[in-house]
Amino acid sequence: MSNTVSANDMTVGSPARGIIKFAVPLILGYILQQMYLIIDAAIVGRWIGVGALAAVGASSSVMFLVMGFCNGACAGFAIPIAQAFGAKDYGKMRVYVANAIRIAVVLAVVVTFLACIFCSRILGLVNTPKDIFSEAYIFLLLQFLAIPFTICYNLFAGFIRALGNSKQPFYFLIFSSFVNIILDVLLILMLGMGVAGAGLATLLSQLFASVLSVWYVARRMQILIPHGEERRYNNKRISILLNNGVPMGLQFSITAIGIIMLQSANNALGTVYVASFTAAVRIKYLFTCVFENIGVAMATYCGQNIGAKRLDRVRQGEWAAVKIMLVYFVFTVIIIFPFATDMMELFVNGKGQEVANNAAMIMRISCYFYPALGMLTIFRYSIQGLGYSNLSMLSGVMEMIARSGVSLWLVPAFGFLGVCYGDPMAWIFADLFLFPAFFLLYRHLKKTVR
Repeated sequence: MSNTVSANDMTVGSPARGIIKFAVPLILGYILQQMYLIIDAAIVGRWIGVGALAAVGASSSVMFLVMGFCNGACAGFAIPIAQAFGAKDYGKMRVYVANAIRIAVVLAVVVTFLACIFCSRILGLVNTPKDIFSEAYIFLLLQFLAIPFTICYNLFAGFIRALGNSKQPFYFLIFSSFVNIILDVLLILMLGMGVAGAGLATLLSQLFASVLSVWYVARRMQILIPHGEERRYNNKRISILLNNGVPMGLQFSITAIGIIMLQSANNALGTVYVASFTAAVRIKYLFTCVFENIGVAMATYCGQNIGAKRLDRVRQGEWAAVKIMLVYFVFTVIIIFPFATDMMELFVNGKGQEVANNAAMIMRISCYFYPALGMLTIFRYSIQGLGYSNLSMLSGVMEMIARSGVSLWLVPAFGFLGVCYGDPMAWIFADLFLFPAFFLLYRHLKKTVR
């Protein structure tokens, strides 16, 4: 184990302490990542205009569809690795690593090619307003060209996290965030490249993060490096990786279908509402990423403990995660309700007060339902960590149904107010499935895990 000093065995010690220790670097990393997305949007909105801000955000749901599948699949590939690590079967773990890289290469090539080919058609399908279509196309195309780098980063960061080390990917995000901010200033403010500069800055920062993650695994976590026979194609391990990765990827993509319908309905309301939605999403993700990463921590926690056949610790971890989530929810209420409008004014100048007010309304309404989101992420990722990604995928179907219903009925009836309830309705519908699913699964595992 001399070459695994950066690993974190979550099968021993306090569950709450282990979850917090793992989740905090993830949360800080995602907050930092969201901060540079906020800076992107603030620079674009204040120095270029509301139309440019709308162009940056018009395709955000499409990016979630594409990258959600890729990133979800990479997270799924890490689950068998975490389970093998928990079981102390390091040879099997390295076989999984080798075959996960094979799958990821094919995924990157195919998804990037198809996304770039259909970029223009995709923007048309989500009702992108004509006055921002050209800039939205440039931005989206650059995001699609960054797909291979994003997959590479998420794959290798997943390998590192599977061994319980969430700190190192956080450091990579720090470095890449500074690169992104510097490039934003250079390309947008100094060189006047506009929306294209924002897209190019994101692409180059993703390249930087991917290089750092590969370097770290190669130099500092050699327990993950396959040797000899471990590098060979293994049909059984490929099948297990796909059985974990594809359902997790599809879960995000299915969820994204509902998000696309919601954004399409919002886009049809006009450029002001597109900009409002964009500003709200940027800040909302700054808060909701905490819930998401408590869930990510639970995936690794449950994966390691089911590998070690410590089902008792899985139950303890669930309650610990719920308590952590509720404490954080209180914090969001204290911050969001009094300061939501002030936060949204970061994205607009004096002429954009309507945008700020609309975006603040989304924030406040969503905040009421954050406990539903917290329960969703905890139980969904726990089910995935236990090795039942197919089951958790159905929660994405519930989200899609809810957002589709909001898009078809609430938005036409209530306009932008209906858009505000899109995410909360999706979270509640997913929970209605996840609660009984988790407890039935836990009862099943109590009978089978020995």
